[in-house]
Amino acid sequence: MAQRRKRKHRGTQAGTVKRARTRPRSRAEARGSAEQRRQQRLNEPPTWRGALTRGAIAAVSLFALAVVLLGASVGESIGLSLFAAVIYVPAFHAVDTFAYNRRQRKRQEASE
Repeated sequence: MAQRRKRKHRGTQAGTVKRARTRPRSRAEARGSAEQRRQQRLNEPPTWRGALTRGAIAAVSLFALAVVLLGASVGESIGLSLFAAVIYVPAFHAVDTFAYNRRQRKRQEASE
């Protein structure tokens, strides 16, 4: 008895078909697309949301270090972490803005 080759079931009952993810054909192509994504990400202006996220991560890390390594009480560590977060968030945004403006200036000079 000959076996019939089964086909993959593509699509859903509604008739939509998911497109397969295309993979890079070579390592050079993968590197090129990664560099393209990196440049696109670096050319976007900094956001307060990004600064808030990094400030929160830094404050939580400071809290953990204060409790574990310094042996500070939880209340003291919370106060220190909140104070640090108030300082960190605008500082992160200022550094991001400075770096973004510097990259834009260099890009402008290179195009001229």
